[in-house]
Amino acid sequence: MNKRNIGLSELNIAPWMLGGNVFGWTIGAEQSFHVLDAFTSAGFNSIDTADAYSTWVPGNQGGESETIIGQWFQKRKNRSGIILATKVGSTMPRSPKKILKKAYILKAVEDSLRRLQTDYIDLYQSHYDDPETPVEETLEAYWTLIKSGKVRYIGASNFSPGRLVESINTSKTLHLPGYVSLQPQYNLYDRADYEANYAKICQEQQLGVIPYYSLASGFLSGKYRDKADLDKSKRGSGIDKYLDNRGFSILQAMDEVAERHHCSLAAIALAWLMARPGITAPIASATKVEQVKQLAKAATIKLSGAELELLNNASAY
Repeated sequence: MNKRNIGLSELNIAPWMLGGNVFGWTIGAEQSFHVLDAFTSAGFNSIDTADAYSTWVPGNQGGESETIIGQWFQKRKNRSGIILATKVGSTMPRSPKKILKKAYILKAVEDSLRRLQTDYIDLYQSHYDDPETPVEETLEAYWTLIKSGKVRYIGASNFSPGRLVESINTSKTLHLPGYVSLQPQYNLYDRADYEANYAKICQEQQLGVIPYYSLASGFLSGKYRDKADLDKSKRGSGIDKYLDNRGFSILQAMDEVAERHHCSLAAIALAWLMARPGITAPIASATKVEQVKQLAKAATIKLSGAELELLNNASAY
C-alpha cells in the first residue's frame, strides 16, 4: 500500500486515517477494539481522536475516545506502529470556551497522554482557533512540548484562512514549530469552502491535508435517500441538509461508479478524496468490522478519468 507523508513531516501514513469520534459514543471499548484490530490488520496505521470526544454524550466528560485507544495500546502493545493524532482546544466540561492558551495546552496534553497510555503524541492539533490568544503563545506551548519529546509535530483544524496564514508566518518569523497539516471539512458534497479558501494555502505551504466528515456524516454511504431514513442512526439528524437535488445527483453518480468497482459508496467517497490533489488521507470512522473492510477497499480503487469527471460534475457547486 502506498503511504504518504503528512506535509513536510516524517509521519508516513497509509491513505485512510481512522476517526476515533465514535469510540465511547456509538460503540464501547470491546467493539472499538474489534474495529481497531481490523483497521490495522488491513494495513492502515493512523488514528485521529481528540480530548473532547465525546463530550456531547450525556454523562461523558470528554476523553472517552482517548481512553479506549489507550486501553487498546496497552492490550496490543503496538503503540510504536501507530501514527497517533489527537487534538486540544475544543470545549470541555472544565472549559466552556475554546482555549489555546499556553497554560491550558500544557495541562491538557498531560491529561491526553495519561488517557492514551503513551508518552508522546505524533500529531497534536489545534482543534479550533482561539482568537483571544495570540498565535505565538499557542506555538510557544507547542515548542515546549516538542522540546520535551511529548509531541512530534503539530497541526491545525477549523482555523480561518487568515489565522492559518498568520500562524504559519509567525512560526517562520519567530523560529517556532509550524503546522504541518490542516484538518478541514471536505468531501464530495462539502467542496466549496476548502477548494476556494484553503487548497491554495495548503499547496503553497506544503501542508498535509487530512479531511474530516469525509463521508458527510454518513450521507455518502448511500443509506440516507430520503427523510424517512434519517432515523437509521444517531447521526441522522445532521444529514437532512444533504437531501437536495445536488445530493441526489452525487449519490446517483456514486451508484454508477460503485457498481463498476463492486464496492460500497463509502469506498468511492474515500477513493475520490484520495485522488484529489494535495490530500494526504481522509478521516472516516467505522463502528463495525464489515465497515472497515468496505472502507479499506478505497485504497485499492483506481478511479478512471471518466469516473472522476462524472463525480466532479455531479458534485459541482
